[in-house]
Amino acid sequence: ILGSLCCRMAAWDLTVTVEDLGPDAPPIQISVTSELHIGGVILKLVEKTNLKKDWSDHALWWEQKQQWLLRTGWTLDKCGVHADARLVFTPQHKPLRLGLPNGVTLKMRACFSSSAFRTVMGICRVLNLRHPEELSLLRPVEEKKKKKDKDSSEELYDLTDVPLTAGALNNTSKKLLIHCCSARSHWSQWLNSSRSLMQQGIRENDKLWLRFKYYTFHDMDPKYDAVRLTQLYEQARWAILLEDIDCTEEEMMLFGALQYHIGKLSLSQDMVSSCQGMDDLESALKSLEVKMVGDSNSTDMLENMTAPELNDYLKIFRPKRLTLKGYKQYWCKFQDTSISYYKSSEDRYGEPIQQLNLKGCEVAPDVSVAGQKFCIRLLIPAPEGMNEIYLRCENEKQYSQWMAACKLASKGLMLLDSSYQNEVKNIQTFLAMQRSNSAAPAAQTDESINTHSLVSPRYHKKYKPKQLTPRILEAYQNVAQLSLTSAILKFLQIWQALPDFGISYFMVRFKGSRKDEVLGITNNRLIRIDLGIGDVVKTWRYNNMRQWNVNWDIRQVAIEFDGNINIAFTCVNADCKVVHEYIGGYIFMSTRSRQQSDTLNEELFHKLTGGHEAL
Repeated sequence: ILGSLCCRMAAWDLTVTVEDLGPDAPPIQISVTSELHIGGVILKLVEKTNLKKDWSDHALWWEQKQQWLLRTGWTLDKCGVHADARLVFTPQHKPLRLGLPNGVTLKMRACFSSSAFRTVMGICRVLNLRHPEELSLLRPVEEKKKKKDKDSSEELYDLTDVPLTAGALNNTSKKLLIHCCSARSHWSQWLNSSRSLMQQGIRENDKLWLRFKYYTFHDMDPKYDAVRLTQLYEQARWAILLEDIDCTEEEMMLFGALQYHIGKLSLSQDMVSSCQGMDDLESALKSLEVKMVGDSNSTDMLENMTAPELNDYLKIFRPKRLTLKGYKQYWCKFQDTSISYYKSSEDRYGEPIQQLNLKGCEVAPDVSVAGQKFCIRLLIPAPEGMNEIYLRCENEKQYSQWMAACKLASKGLMLLDSSYQNEVKNIQTFLAMQRSNSAAPAAQTDESINTHSLVSPRYHKKYKPKQLTPRILEAYQNVAQLSLTSAILKFLQIWQALPDFGISYFMVRFKGSRKDEVLGITNNRLIRIDLGIGDVVKTWRYNNMRQWNVNWDIRQVAIEFDGNINIAFTCVNADCKVVHEYIGGYIFMSTRSRQQSDTLNEELFHKLTGGHEAL
């Protein structure tokens, strides 16, 4: 014991590089003992530099271990630091080039020693972006051949002198963030939220992208979220233009018209001023939020009341049945979260031909307003996979009511839910925008329209700009009266109504399977997709999940659901930590409420997303 104590008390030399002395300065050697704490090491270093400056942001970085020594009360022995350690005394906050969804690149100071989650919180505080938990950082996709040219010509807005406090930007800086311009939003790799930037190989002046990662936009308010709305709009429009998300031709023309309108207004109007007097948008904002489950209080009330019903003749088609027959008319009854259908209305008091429980199903529109086609595509979970069923409605009114009911039922909500009428109105508004306004004068051509910036490449292969321009302008007649904020909200609302909205895709190999498949992760469910034919095979909802974990040795994610259902898979094109973060992150998002909108339970986020790497 005495020998061990003497060994610890023996002095030895520790070599530390002090970045502030310059790149050519030799490392500093200080005499230490294993019992000296990290704070004492820093004091010795500061004394030996003879530099009078504020060292409060500096900390020790251990190169070999790729970790920060932030616990100043810990001894060198407790940290495991020995004479062969290469330490660097460096600032914790360093300049970072930050690419935003609207194409603006900011140079700003960010924390390189905290978890990436907390670093994003700091960045969002400066940029006045509320709910930073919805965003994250990722490495950009860059073409190596053009990297030098790109770096030399890149226009940077330097905010490194901006204090790291909430909403510290001046008006000029804010205009950069709400200015709409071009930006490509393909991404490669999300950073690990549990680890610091330095631990993930990010260094001073490196470039990262800030993007919305979780598609659950909480408490969106134009009065406070001008920057947030614009950045979200830019990310959405590039997802559509780059065909990261699919939409119909009519939807694309409407998206193009809204972009054209927003672009025109952005040139002549400051969005911040347009956010005043937006009280009439309250209903639009309610529909903007993507809810995982209904309000618990309203659910309790619903159980004690009789929900209304929808009853009408609809045409039903089941394409997976071995039959050449098309749609057949049935009397359909929508009650609670189920559709029951009968041969005729006279049979409605007997046993139905079939009852379809829509809770957890996939709902997608199959609509052509011009062709008077109003269909609803349902993919209903079943033990053997997914049952595909089409419902065909006679007109817009019937479609709006049944589509709204199906969408609510898929989330476990009934017709009595307060959001039903809003959902019906939103669908009717969307159909009205697609409808050609015959009473309006013919849309004038505008040769200045750059159709390449308004619709995706698919439509440029199909049509010439001369054909696209009048169609975009025709759709523009229906949105021309919207204010800038209203147009952005409408764009986001229609984006969120797309069938593939909010799905993040990963290539995986399920346990027991010999082929790669696609796993889609959304805000409330996991989707198994057959890679060969693109069909949904199975859906699992989070509210049926008992537990999930990762076997870090074989990098396998295992999930247990109600009913003794167990699945396991390995990730082919991403680290399984990314998938683990997505699942845990969405479950974390579901715990938020309006009453807790200003507080963020960081500990719970890391507990749900971090696995064994949680802080």
